Amino acid sequence: MSANSASPATDAGKPTGSGFRIPKVPFWVQIVAGLVLGVLLGWLARSQDISWLYTTLDQVGSIFVQLLKLAVAPLVFFAILVSITNLRKVNNAARLATRTLLWFMITSLIAVAIGLAIGLVTNPGSGTGLTPKDGAKPEHAGSWIDFLTGIIPTDVITPFTELNVLQIVFMAAVAGIAALQLGDKAKPILSLSESILELLQKALWWVIRLAPLGTVGLIGYAIADYGWDLIGKYATFTADVYIGCALVMFGVYPLLLATVAKVSPLQFFKGAWPAIQLAFVSRSSVGTMPVTQKVTERLGVPKEYASFAVPFGATTKMDGCAAIYPALAAIFIAQIFDVQLGIGDYILIAFVSVIGSAATAGLTGATVMLTLTLSTLGLPLEGVGLLLAIDPILDMMRTATNVAGQVVSPLIVAAREGILDRDAYNSAGASPLEEFGTEPQISKGRVEVAA
Repeated sequence: MSANSASPATDAGKPTGSGFRIPKVPFWVQIVAGLVLGVLLGWLARSQDISWLYTTLDQVGSIFVQLLKLAVAPLVFFAILVSITNLRKVNNAARLATRTLLWFMITSLIAVAIGLAIGLVTNPGSGTGLTPKDGAKPEHAGSWIDFLTGIIPTDVITPFTELNVLQIVFMAAVAGIAALQLGDKAKPILSLSESILELLQKALWWVIRLAPLGTVGLIGYAIADYGWDLIGKYATFTADVYIGCALVMFGVYPLLLATVAKVSPLQFFKGAWPAIQLAFVSRSSVGTMPVTQKVTERLGVPKEYASFAVPFGATTKMDGCAAIYPALAAIFIAQIFDVQLGIGDYILIAFVSVIGSAATAGLTGATVMLTLTLSTLGLPLEGVGLLLAIDPILDMMRTATNVAGQVVSPLIVAAREGILDRDAYNSAGASPLEEFGTEPQISKGRVEVAA
């Protein structure tokens, strides 16, 4: 062999071609960089009063959120429709659906109890310097009458144009059940729906790739608009929300996985981290749904069941937004307005959190759920205005907790029903988020549920 010849092993580690190759930056690093840059630019825009930078940050963040919302309506409709029809591939589907809903409620009850406990210990509304005059009544408030009557749409167009996710879920559920009843006659519609769903998920993935840029705008605008002084007034409440969510995500969920599902909690976080990470940035359970479903499948939950449980959870399973947050917010607002809450009120908060969580419907923010809680308790709705200032910062952790719970519940149900692929669970690695832009392997056949 010539002395100038290089072995394959030697060449393998060298870049090919004459050009310089820029190293690929992991997605999580891009997200962290976006957070840091957003804080710096927001501080600069506020401290130096740079109006064009303030406007730019606002528009960048708004465009990113708008792109996410653009996909919400059709994505929810076709995801719910396809998920319901996928239950035809699962034996004892009714039992699986019932147990999924049961675990959604159990974990929500635990989450709201933690939120109430933290609020009662820390008194987040005391010493803030805020007064009832600082609040503003929201334009739209949730009530039980609106919630119940608002499920059924007046027409099939308005829910999509006004982004009423609850009504979209209702129509999708009706269409899915009807398709199940029609059987083979509905196959063309189901094939079209599955294709549209894949198309929407691919398009949404392109939006997700813009998350680092969206983070710069969202965080930068929050800092530029509100400033550290205002955020400081909410320090205890913000810490309470983050601590409560952390206790649920890193305490309750691992405990349930270890004792009920009998699987490794550490392995769960390795497999589910891409979805949790994206939820933290996007602040949208529905926007994260395609990644949430893929990590759930990679953790060993059968595709036929995961394709039902995850979309169902993305629109109804909200431990952060609908359990921890409204519990703490109700205590916070009651203290600001000097309203005494009794044991009956705390029980009512728990009831609203467990039953009314569908009102949040996977959208960015939890204002509807909060107004529903306040109106049920008879607390002033002006209290909502007190919390809107820091909602983006709170919503990041709330949504991450939501999505973690949307993976945990199907895992518990699948493990207890004997359909969890434990080998797949144990081999699921901390895959880079970039890998989730590719299509997963689709499993075939029916899922057998133990009697």
